[in-house]
Amino acid sequence: MVADSSTNLRTASLAIERNSSYLHQFIHRGTPKVLAQDDREALAEHLGCSPDLLRHDRRVTRRARPKPAPASPYAAPRGYSAVPVIDVRASAGPGAWNDKSEEAADTWLFADPLIRHEFRAKPEDLRIITVDGDSMEPVLSSGDRILIDVSRTVPVPPGIFVIWDGMGLVAKRIEHVPHSEPPKVVLKSLNPEYDSYERLAEEIRVVGRAVWVSRRL
Repeated sequence: MVADSSTNLRTASLAIERNSSYLHQFIHRGTPKVLAQDDREALAEHLGCSPDLLRHDRRVTRRARPKPAPASPYAAPRGYSAVPVIDVRASAGPGAWNDKSEEAADTWLFADPLIRHEFRAKPEDLRIITVDGDSMEPVLSSGDRILIDVSRTVPVPPGIFVIWDGMGLVAKRIEHVPHSEPPKVVLKSLNPEYDSYERLAEEIRVVGRAVWVSRRL
């Protein structure tokens, strides 16, 4: 009880009109073996508790410390963040994207300074997906892993974005058409064998902006 209050053994001993080492000897040396009724009542008044709590035959049960939760198999070490690898592909063919049902097939670790200063992003806004197809060559090749920032869905300034264009999930360079009403965007493939095309801005869903690419040599 003394350890849980704002007092100490010396102050409590003097409060019950005993010498300053009285309670220290009682606790650590067992002298006396039992606190007298008057001492118990005076100490209870000093501590602000019931005298029954200080009875020598009362066993004090300490709360068990909660066990720490098991570490996640994808827990990142200090200074790093885990970015999920989503099991979908960005391509010129059919695809799908559903924020509610997306599942991480794996995670990659990135240093926090890299995320903040190079990607200029927050860890929770990043996803990794795989490119499928050659429409964005030579910048993006089939099998490349691209890191996308899902918080950046407005194609200003122009750049490479992953979008849902109504037919599939695609990676394209997107440029806003100036002064268009209603607003339009141009979706460009970097491979000259593929044509560019326009869409109403409201017809496409921008999933996120590509900020980094990984390629196997």
